[in-house]
Amino acid sequence: MDNTFLIDSRDLPFCKGCGHSSVAQMTEKALANLGYQPLDVIMVTDIGCHGIIDKSLRTHTVHGLHGRSVAIAGGIAHGLGRNSGKKVIVFLGDGGATIGLQHILIAAHHNFPMTVVVHNNMLYGMTGGQPSEYTPDGFNTPTSPNRSSAGALDIVQLAEAAGAGYVSRIAGIGDFSAELAEAFAYDGFSLVEVMEICPSYGVKSNPGMKLRQLMDETGYLATKKVRPPRPHHQALYEGFNESLISDRLIVDQSHMHNLPENTIRLLLAGSAGEGTQSAAEFLARVAMRNGLQTSKKGHYPVTVGVGFSAAEVILSTSPIYYTGGTNPDYLLITSADGLDYAKPYLARATEKAVVLLDESLPLPETRAKVLPMPLRNSAGVRNAAMMSIFRWAKLTGMLHLQSLIEEYQRGKLASKVPVETFV
Repeated sequence: MDNTFLIDSRDLPFCKGCGHSSVAQMTEKALANLGYQPLDVIMVTDIGCHGIIDKSLRTHTVHGLHGRSVAIAGGIAHGLGRNSGKKVIVFLGDGGATIGLQHILIAAHHNFPMTVVVHNNMLYGMTGGQPSEYTPDGFNTPTSPNRSSAGALDIVQLAEAAGAGYVSRIAGIGDFSAELAEAFAYDGFSLVEVMEICPSYGVKSNPGMKLRQLMDETGYLATKKVRPPRPHHQALYEGFNESLISDRLIVDQSHMHNLPENTIRLLLAGSAGEGTQSAAEFLARVAMRNGLQTSKKGHYPVTVGVGFSAAEVILSTSPIYYTGGTNPDYLLITSADGLDYAKPYLARATEKAVVLLDESLPLPETRAKVLPMPLRNSAGVRNAAMMSIFRWAKLTGMLHLQSLIEEYQRGKLASKVPVETFV
């Protein structure tokens, strides 16, 4: 047997007699017959015995969390785009297909171009032989010697109902490379369920049982359904090239920072819906344009839109390896919610710390220097946090004021609130 996609098809890492070896060997043969090269193939594997195949592959390999391999493969297939010439294949077990059933259905429904090969040996082999949702009536496992009559889900029917264009169930016996090749060649989402019996737990718990006998007795019959190809998921997004990641920031050499120390930590503390997070992100962007390293970490209740909203921002001339800010140098507090949140920070603040506090708030007990100032009244409740950034920059001179003005005018808020409000 050729070893184009496998390093050595005769030396696979599975138990003697395991059907996973046959799936790997038949995949090798099917891909070779289709004319693929190893680096044309992206194999995405899941947690489970089948997943140890990674080290035996010459293809691209990605190993996902339990049940999440189909979701990962969907992202890869979408990212590759149309006519890439690449083939995305998912290997997962019946345990992964249980945990990640929703991902399979969604991938089928949206027609992500990939092939999912479910290695169904009817139990969780890696963890001791627990039953999965694809364990049929009459098949015993070490932890369920008298399997209940709940029965098994039919992943082939489910995938077909969700919209899969190609589905099949085959016995993992003999040469089934032609069936795999047909699924691999399908233009769209395809799923193949390969039936196996685990030699370590399935055989021992069901002495004398044969795979074809089991399939006949349980109604787990071989089947295949093929529909005409339909548009891939990518077609819905064709022409949409905007990145989900922010545009690249360019350091403005005319607006370099004036940081007096290596690192400065700020805490912005306000109320939900009053722009605290946006203001913190604005500050981070300005800092980067001023040539600084920066990090921003938000804090807010589980129920967003109520209560406090706080953000820690670090500005540094060196790479930042820890994003926490337990002792901020500056605290910018714009509301009563923010003041309550900041109390622990205020309590342990030293004389070096400076607090910019909205003038409507009571003076807190702290050793830090407190500077009451009109933040909410000057810019409005929703813009108080942004006002605190401009006031802090003007007070300290650490960031070039013109860089704040220019960055603000690049943002959406500039069309609603003129920059003159803050300067």
